[in-house]
Amino acid sequence: MTQRCGFIAVVGAPNAGKSTLVNALVGQKVAIVTAKAQTTRVRLMGVAIHGEAQILLLDTPGIFEPKRRLDRAMVAAAWEGTRDADLIALVIDASSGLKRGVSDLVDRLKDRPEPKLLILNKVDLVKKESLLTLITQFEGRAAFEEIDMVSATTGDGVAELKLALAARVPEGPWHFPEDQVSDATDRMMAAEITREQLYHQLHAELPYASAIETEKYEERKDGSVVIHQQILVGRDSQKAIVLGKRGARIKEIGAAARAELSEALGRKVHLFLHVKVNPKWEEDRGLYREIGLEWVE
Repeated sequence: MTQRCGFIAVVGAPNAGKSTLVNALVGQKVAIVTAKAQTTRVRLMGVAIHGEAQILLLDTPGIFEPKRRLDRAMVAAAWEGTRDADLIALVIDASSGLKRGVSDLVDRLKDRPEPKLLILNKVDLVKKESLLTLITQFEGRAAFEEIDMVSATTGDGVAELKLALAARVPEGPWHFPEDQVSDATDRMMAAEITREQLYHQLHAELPYASAIETEKYEERKDGSVVIHQQILVGRDSQKAIVLGKRGARIKEIGAAARAELSEALGRKVHLFLHVKVNPKWEEDRGLYREIGLEWVE
């Protein structure tokens, strides 16, 4: 059989469930997932395989109205992810409906020349009648070649969507080995896993404005890896939240991140975390390069 391979840009508003869907299509975790909106900050690629087709899923940051430099960089990264894509897959939170931000996004996509798919996610949270109404609202708004309904969380419809995507990627040789599931470097994955634990354990206590900077990533002769990371926050009060009483919280964050990293990397990990207050970390060009974003004026 002839091999197929193509890039699919997965776009949508924040919290549409794009990363959860990419993970489900790949069949394992390649992107961090939290309940917090705008969790995804950089374009990350997940590699899914179905038969002779290799599906390169570009998981992009949520597209919204940017207010800060970091916001602008994230939205720019999302649109950059659509460049040279063979297909654009717009993921919508079906339980939220056709809100203004989603409507604006559809309008921006409708004149794009790439083939477009509409994926209604979280359909398990919506009544059938409401889904039919939502489909009617989207039909005609943009030239979607197909409308798919899935629940990335429960897995409903994911296998059918994967089959549809595999059929749409063009013929051509695979870009990656069969056992590679992402284009993320180990260094980048380490920072993302720590950031995920930060969000999971602190929930609403810690504002969105925080970042992980990897200061040192060193492989030892015994096969283990030493990682030093800096958690950047904007205020002393936020530092106190991350540290917790007598440093208990940051120890828990480190222990959970270390365990997941050891499993992901298949080796022992020595992870060292510390917190730094820098009210202007969002203006640090070097940090943008570190986390994989372009500097946007």
